[in-house]
Amino acid sequence: MSDLKIAGKYYWHYLKRYWRGFAISVILIAFSTWCIVIAPTYLGRAVEELTQYLQQWTNPATRGQASLGSFNHTLVIYVLLYAGDAASIFISSLILARVTAYSTGTMRVGLFRKMQRMRVQYFDTHSDGDILARFTSDLDNIFNAMNQALLEILLAVAQFVGLLIVMFNQNVTMAWVTMASTPVALIVAALVMRKAGVAVNRQQDDIGRLNGYINEQITGQKILITNGLQQDSLKGFHAYNAKVRQSALSGQIWSGILNPLMQGMSLLNTAIVIFFGSWLALNGQMSTGAALALVVVFVNYAQQYYQPIMSLTSLYSMIQLAITGARRVDEVRRQPDEVNPTDGLALQGIDSGLKIDNVRFSYVPDKEILHGITIDVHPGEMVALVGPTGSGKTTVMNLLNRFYDVDSGRITFDGTDIRRFDLQALRKNVGIVLQEPQLFTGTIADNIRYGDPTARMERVIAAAKQANIHDFIVSLPAGYETEVSDEQSIFSAGQKQLMSIARTILTNPRLLILDEATSNVDTVTEANIQAAMDNVIQGRTSFVIAHRLKTILNADKIVVLKDGAIIEQGNHAQLLNENGFYAELYRNQMVFD
Repeated sequence: MSDLKIAGKYYWHYLKRYWRGFAISVILIAFSTWCIVIAPTYLGRAVEELTQYLQQWTNPATRGQASLGSFNHTLVIYVLLYAGDAASIFISSLILARVTAYSTGTMRVGLFRKMQRMRVQYFDTHSDGDILARFTSDLDNIFNAMNQALLEILLAVAQFVGLLIVMFNQNVTMAWVTMASTPVALIVAALVMRKAGVAVNRQQDDIGRLNGYINEQITGQKILITNGLQQDSLKGFHAYNAKVRQSALSGQIWSGILNPLMQGMSLLNTAIVIFFGSWLALNGQMSTGAALALVVVFVNYAQQYYQPIMSLTSLYSMIQLAITGARRVDEVRRQPDEVNPTDGLALQGIDSGLKIDNVRFSYVPDKEILHGITIDVHPGEMVALVGPTGSGKTTVMNLLNRFYDVDSGRITFDGTDIRRFDLQALRKNVGIVLQEPQLFTGTIADNIRYGDPTARMERVIAAAKQANIHDFIVSLPAGYETEVSDEQSIFSAGQKQLMSIARTILTNPRLLILDEATSNVDTVTEANIQAAMDNVIQGRTSFVIAHRLKTILNADKIVVLKDGAIIEQGNHAQLLNENGFYAELYRNQMVFD
């Protein structure tokens, strides 16, 4: 499907609800068009009446009959027509401005709402900068085009159609003469617009990649400074920026030559009309006044004829950016939502156990990550997943929370496939503490109650105490009302992690997943986090993903993964006795610890 069709469907999806405003605007634009295309006929009539007046006034025999009354009357109508045109456009522009503001606001809300329903896979495969560019650059381009170009487009189309009707009513021969250069203009415009469209599409994609790079570099700025990589970062920026500059320049060149070309065609068209009209007058096929009036009228029409085309070509770059923006935003809108069963079951708890049953999974077709793994978990058990990087530990976590669905096999809670549970009910019962803690703008209390906004302060404090972070919070001047954000530097990585654990405790999940929660902290903080983890794990079924094996020595079951397959399974003592991969891993870590 072409970008134009995609953009058309996208705009129709959001603009159809404002059809009343459009209907009023179209009526006003139709009236404006009638005023603007009929005005030259009154100008021609005024010229003819003025010619007759001068002929009568210069002839002594008819001087007494000479009068400017008709001329003045026609001139007043001529002025009123342009006044009506201006008033109609003004009112229509106000209506369309309101439509534009509301519709683009709805687009922004729709895009954000869509992202709340999308699969995690989309966010895993697209950079933050590229996603952000769709909210900023692409939606801004759509707004600018609708705010500045929508009225111009409607006026141009209406005036072009109205002009054709009036010209053929006035004089068929001169109408065809006025249109003589149209095929050449259309061919030239089509060729240039095609080149410009390709360049503008490339420009927006390059901007998305540039934004992704900038976001990545800003996020890792401390690492860049620490390792003295600022110049390397700048070189990378120059490379991305050069691609944007090249594609933007190409787009602007192709878009920019359209308007001068159309202006040249307009001047050529006017010259053709003057020449042919003069030929008609010189050949005496009509009176001097009528011939002069006809030339004046069609010279105006010749200039107006190319005006809609010139308006559209001058706006082409903006229109093309809006079409490309609509295509990129619509790509998000057309992404599949998470699959939630219509008759999804409510998950109340895990009473008889959890089972990962012969599960196979691949992120990319034909590149399997998990190869038929099976894990039985009894209620309240702590299961530790260990293994080298890339062995599939985090993938298991993604499947337990249905961020992804298995390719084959199944995961069951109390014997029921998790794909049968309502997604919201499932995730309310599955708590995750990630390796990188995430704080949100707001107060400490807001961050802890993020998973349960209705939680009373007593519960927030109780969760913080369980997570061993309460004493630190109350030591702050504002206590639980301290304003924080994810970038807030007054909190250490360990303190952020403890707040994240408190947030998870507050949601009271039936299944808990800890994804290497102690991997980025010092040993003292690790002990505090471990104590908090012990509190939150107690009485709950849990999965712990860990590189530091000393944090999982008391696990009920340790599952050793390698290359997506289970190679060993048992508790700590059993695996040491087997003297296999886990035992070697444990001994190697103990040497360094």
